[in-house]
Amino acid sequence: MTRPSISQQVTWVYTDDLPGTARFYGETIGLEQVLDQGSCRIYKTSATSFLGVCQVRPGRFVEPKGVVITMVTRDVDEWYAFLKARGVTILEPPAYHPSFDVYCLFAADPNGYKLEFQAFRDPSWKMPD
Repeated sequence: MTRPSISQQVTWVYTDDLPGTARFYGETIGLEQVLDQGSCRIYKTSATSFLGVCQVRPGRFVEPKGVVITMVTRDVDEWYAFLKARGVTILEPPAYHPSFDVYCLFAADPNGYKLEFQAFRDPSWKMPD
C-alpha cells in the first residue's frame, strides 16, 4: 500500500494571551497570518509549513518544556540582527553545532516556547531554491 500524500504541515502551540502572542508572531517576527479562527491563528512559515497558536482551553496546555519550533533558513545571522532589533529574547546567539552540523540561534516567544533559526551545513539536507 502506498502512503497517502501530505500537502502541508501545521505545528500547534497554546497561549494564555492570544492577542499578545498574535502580535509577537505577526508584528514582531513578521509572519503572515493566513487564517484567524477566533481562538486560534495560523501563520505561514514557508510555502507549505505553518505555525498555529491557540488560546489555551480544556485539554490543551501552555507547555513549552521540550518544545523547539525550528525555522530553517539560509540567513541565521540576519535573523539574529532582526530579532535583537525587535527586542526578542535571545537564548543563544548564532553558533555552529558540529554534532548536528548546523548553524543556529535560539530565541524565546512570550510563552517561553523555544524558537530556533537554523541552517543545515550537511550537504545531504536539500533546501528548496
